[in-house]
Amino acid sequence: MEYSRRMTLRNLRDHSVLKWFYPGMHIKRWLALLLFGVALMGLGIAYVLKEAYLQTELPGIFYYLTLQGIPRWGRGLLFMSLSLGTIGIAVWKLNESLLYAFVRPDHRDQNIAQAIYNKRFLSRGPKIVALGGGTGLSTLLRGLKEHTSNLTAIVTVADDGGSTGRLRQEFGVVAPGDLRQCIAALAEAEPLMSKLFQYRFQEGTGLEGHSFGNLFLVAMAEVTGNFETALHEASRVLNVRGAILPSTLEDVTLSARTHEDELVHGEHNITERGTAIRDLYLNPASAEAHPDAVRAILEADIVVIGPGSLYTSVLPNLLVSGIQKALFATTATRLFVCNVATQHGETDGFTVADHLEALERHAGRGLIHAVVANSNIAPALPEAWHSSAVPVSSDGMAAFENVRLVMADVVAEENRYRHDPVKLAATVMRMYDQRDTFASSVSRPAAEEPLLLSR
Repeated sequence: MEYSRRMTLRNLRDHSVLKWFYPGMHIKRWLALLLFGVALMGLGIAYVLKEAYLQTELPGIFYYLTLQGIPRWGRGLLFMSLSLGTIGIAVWKLNESLLYAFVRPDHRDQNIAQAIYNKRFLSRGPKIVALGGGTGLSTLLRGLKEHTSNLTAIVTVADDGGSTGRLRQEFGVVAPGDLRQCIAALAEAEPLMSKLFQYRFQEGTGLEGHSFGNLFLVAMAEVTGNFETALHEASRVLNVRGAILPSTLEDVTLSARTHEDELVHGEHNITERGTAIRDLYLNPASAEAHPDAVRAILEADIVVIGPGSLYTSVLPNLLVSGIQKALFATTATRLFVCNVATQHGETDGFTVADHLEALERHAGRGLIHAVVANSNIAPALPEAWHSSAVPVSSDGMAAFENVRLVMADVVAEENRYRHDPVKLAATVMRMYDQRDTFASSVSRPAAEEPLLLSR
C-alpha cells in the first residue's frame, strides 16, 4: 500500500503538466503574463457586453443565454472554469504541434515541458570530467549524460590498431577510434548514431575493416582543415551533450616494458603481446596536453578516471604531463572507477589495490581521493573470457590510507565483464552529492571502513 502510494505521488510529480511549474523552467512568468492578458481581454469584453445589454432591447431568449437563472458568483465560477479548461487544451495541443516541427518522429511521445526541463536542469548539473578511452569511457558517458550536460570527455589518442591505425598512417590524423565511441555515446540521437558510428564495413576494397565513424571524422578533418575543428563540428552537427577532447593533439606512440624487461612499441602490439606490463611510456614524453582539457580539469567539480583498459585506455591520458599536473592542481574530487573484471594480458590476477598501485606509480602518489569497486561480485566468469571479478584486498588497500574505498553495485547483469551505465552514473552522482564527506575523510584508511552507497 505504501509502495503504491509513493509510486502514485511520483507519477503525479513527474507528470509533464506539472513540469511546466518547476522552479527554474522560465515558464511560469510567461504563463502568468498570458493569463493576465486573457483576463484583461475578458474584462474588456465584459464592459462592452454590459453596456450593450443595458442600452439595447434584447429578445427574451437572452435571459437564458446569459444564464440569468444562476447567481452571479456561480456564473463567474463557471466561466473561469471554462476559461482554464480552454487554456489547458490550447497549451496541450500547441505543445503537440510545436513538438511535431522540432522533434524526430520516434520521439513524438516526448513533450516540450520535458525537453525544456532537460535543457534547463542538465545545464546546471555538476562539471564532470571523465578520462579514459574505449568501451569503458563511452559506458560511463552514456549514463552521466542523463544527469548533466556539463560533461568533458578526455580521450586517449594512442590507439594504433585496426581502422584507427590505418587512418593514422594514411592521413596523419589523431587516433579517431575512442573519440568516435564517445561521440556515439553522447549524441542526442544516441541509439541510431551509436549503430551508425560503430558500423564496420565487412567488405569493399579499401573499406573493409573501417568503421563509419572513423571515416566520418577523417572526412570532416579534410573538409574543415584540421582534426580539432572536425571534432568540434562533428559534435555540433550530431548535437553531442558535452565536450569531447583528445588528451593531446600530437602524434604519440605508447610503449611498454614487460616484467621480462622486453620493450614493446605501439598500443596494438602491447595488447597483442598479452604479457604482464611493468612500466608504460609515451613517445614523445614531452607531448603537450590539449589546453581545453587542462582547463576543464581545473574547473571541474569531480574528475572520473576510468573505467577501461588500465594500460591502454586509462594510463595513456595520465602520461601526458599537462594532464597529470592539472589533476594535482585541481580542487575537484578525483575518483577512480576500477574495472569490474580483470583483462587478459593486462591485469590478470589484479585486485583493486593493484590497479591503484599502477595508477600512482605512473602518475604520482596521492592522485586518487576515492575508488569505486564493484560489490556485486559473481562467483565465476565464463572460462572463454579468461577473466575474473576484481576483488578488494584489505591488506592491499591498507597501503592507500588516503584513498576512500566505495563499494557499490555497478556491474551490468547481462554482461558481468562491463559496467552498467545507469548504475555507474548514479554512483558517481551520489559521490558528487557527498563530495564534502570525501574531502574531509581522505585521511582515514580506506580498508578500515569501506563506504557502501545505497541505491
